[in-house]
Amino acid sequence: MIKKYLNNFKDFPKEIWILTLITFINRAGTMVIPFLSKYMKENLQFSYSQIGWVMVFFGIGSIIGTWLSGKLSDKIGFYKVMVFSLFASGIVFILLHYATTFEELCVGILVLTTIADMFRPAMLVCLKTFTTKENRARAYSLTRAAVNLGFLFGPVLGGLIIMQLGYEYIFYVDGLTCIVAIIVFMFFVRDKKIPVKFKKLDIVPQKVSVIKDRPFMLHLVICLITGILFFQIFTTLPLYHKERFNMSEFDSGLLLSLNGLLILLFELPIVNYVTRNKINNHRVIFIGLLFMATSFLLLLFPWEGVLIPMMLFMTCGVMLTFPFANSFAMERSYELQEGKYMAAFTMSYSFAHILSAKTGMEIIQRSGYESNWIFMATLGIVGTLLVFKLFAMVEKEDLKNSERLISIESNDKK
Repeated sequence: MIKKYLNNFKDFPKEIWILTLITFINRAGTMVIPFLSKYMKENLQFSYSQIGWVMVFFGIGSIIGTWLSGKLSDKIGFYKVMVFSLFASGIVFILLHYATTFEELCVGILVLTTIADMFRPAMLVCLKTFTTKENRARAYSLTRAAVNLGFLFGPVLGGLIIMQLGYEYIFYVDGLTCIVAIIVFMFFVRDKKIPVKFKKLDIVPQKVSVIKDRPFMLHLVICLITGILFFQIFTTLPLYHKERFNMSEFDSGLLLSLNGLLILLFELPIVNYVTRNKINNHRVIFIGLLFMATSFLLLLFPWEGVLIPMMLFMTCGVMLTFPFANSFAMERSYELQEGKYMAAFTMSYSFAHILSAKTGMEIIQRSGYESNWIFMATLGIVGTLLVFKLFAMVEKEDLKNSERLISIESNDKK
């Protein structure tokens, strides 16, 4: 059984393992994020509305950063973008400790996320460059396993540091781990130019507008909904733990770490099983969104014991949506335009961060936590309906492409 599990990690190039390692270092170090809402509420005495606005700037910076990353990755290459992003964000993380007013924190978070979120689209291009189509989904899941292994340790360590030393120290830890991660990357991985290739010359134009790619745009809407649901565990859920059940940062961190542990253990085998059996990605995403919607319905029960099954359902939803959403985005990106597609894909989650935080905080302030959980569950159901629509669009597109190929082959024979 152990041998079968370990087989899921075979046949990856060295560069993917290094990328996985630095992702783990970076994610384990980014321990301030799960506690940012509590830090602003308890230490800085911000209102729910102010916390929501800071998270809006968090999302705006993410949008700017991912857009810049897409442009720069196609022009100067993913390598330079990744190096700049991690090193500079490490410096900004340390400086962010000195931002204590509402205005200063808005500006600081904007600058931080603009720089830090330049990393992800470039990292996705890096991942695509060093993998084949057959092991791409598995490679993405491997890096996500690293993210979640880091997320397993990060919140617990962050909670301990906060309880023993105070919030200010986790800003220094966050900054130093970013710098260490990029030093490791530069030492072991060399820059690699993406070879010039063209796909399906008779079917797909070489220059494709992302906005005109209708299936891809609908996919981004589904990713937006998925992100809104997921980011609740970083924004409203920690506050809910404290205000309804008086949980400490360490207890809240342990509960959040359950998400990372389960994904570490089960996501890659699930992805491997789905890929090996050629199960349609959209069917898997549909089930995942149902799980995520159910997790919020469980929160309507005012009992502390429901927090564990809630996290189980949320984690199952994440494992069945995120890897396959990324795989679909990669498959639709064309050569020499990967940066644009990956930036657009990542920006959908940046918009989700804005909407998730602000919407959740406003609903809680006006109507309470229960109204927010009902809204999020309803949004998840809407997402499942959109998955059905996307599946039909892709099926129709594939049929048209097959007919055109047959027509081209017939003309060539003549």
